[in-house]
Amino acid sequence: MPPPAPSPTAAIATAPDALPPDPPAKGVRSRLASRAGLAATCAALLLVLLVSVVVAIGLGSAVVTPGDTARLLWAALSGGSIDADEVTTYQIIWQIRTPRVLLAALVGAGLSAVGVAIQALVRNALADPFVLGVSSGASVGAVGVTVTGGLAALGIYAVSAGAFIGALVASVLVYAASASRGGGLSPLRLVLTGVAMALGFQAVMSVIIYFAPDSEATSMVLYWTMGSFGAASWGALPVVAACVLLGLAVLYRYSRALDVLALGDETATSLGISPDRHRKGLLLLASLITGVMVAVSGAISFVGLVMPHLVRMVVGATHARVLAVAPLVGAVFMVWVDLVSRTLVAPRELPLGVITALVGVPVFIALMRRKGYMFGGR
Repeated sequence: MPPPAPSPTAAIATAPDALPPDPPAKGVRSRLASRAGLAATCAALLLVLLVSVVVAIGLGSAVVTPGDTARLLWAALSGGSIDADEVTTYQIIWQIRTPRVLLAALVGAGLSAVGVAIQALVRNALADPFVLGVSSGASVGAVGVTVTGGLAALGIYAVSAGAFIGALVASVLVYAASASRGGGLSPLRLVLTGVAMALGFQAVMSVIIYFAPDSEATSMVLYWTMGSFGAASWGALPVVAACVLLGLAVLYRYSRALDVLALGDETATSLGISPDRHRKGLLLLASLITGVMVAVSGAISFVGLVMPHLVRMVVGATHARVLAVAPLVGAVFMVWVDLVSRTLVAPRELPLGVITALVGVPVFIALMRRKGYMFGGR
């Protein structure tokens, strides 16, 4: 009588090498490929940003070739020498254009990252710092300091301090007005309260401008509230860089929490995430970053609204990926927006908010009209 055939279980047990590893291995390979793709995307964007910065620094009323621009920048960074006939060009490159272009990159990165965070914490695809009233509050603080001369003891940081105080006050008021009796924060109430507060702060800013002491102050404030990097300097750059880069690092650390918050409060609570606590912290962080940026650049619209949507369509809705790519895309975009603003109608400058709105409105409408497009991707 022939021996019985081995059972499938016995066959597997006696031949462990025959176990099919394809599904888990495929998943690992997919994750590695995804990470490699993300790293390659970020590296490419960093290269594009570097090239954009060098080109933007060289272009203007006095055009400097990218090679000469890079050489003069290296001389400034390394302490090298330059020819006597290049002193004026060197001063234009290093003292005027470089801090302005770097500031544009930082503000673009900060606005994009804050837009990602706010859209997640209120679960609203139309949210950005303007919708929650943070930008309007920062504008009121900065305009108030500019017109009245308050906080003069802080020197060059007076306007920045005023903008941050205004953003913080706006955040506190929005939080206090939108919180329920139990202390919870409803995303819908937060958005509606933010919109109402933004209109109120804009009215206050109009009153301040109306009672400005002279017409020159009024025109300066009106121009500044539409966005400009004309006041960029090396003195203000370290504070902005520290706040924006630190804010980006903190937001990236909380990317998983943002993923959960975007799913809803009930899901977040079931997974051990406190929605109210995270909203409070993220709102405070958004106020800090927005206040600093508004202080040095004025109110720039549509960057924090459109950039997150564009990035999600390319890399997906996972916030770790979006927060890695969106700041780079925003930085590149803002560098070129600033270049257009100061060269298109030179020697005059176009307000940054005009250009971002002209670009942002049709792009956003096109995104919304895409078949199947929804918050978080297709």
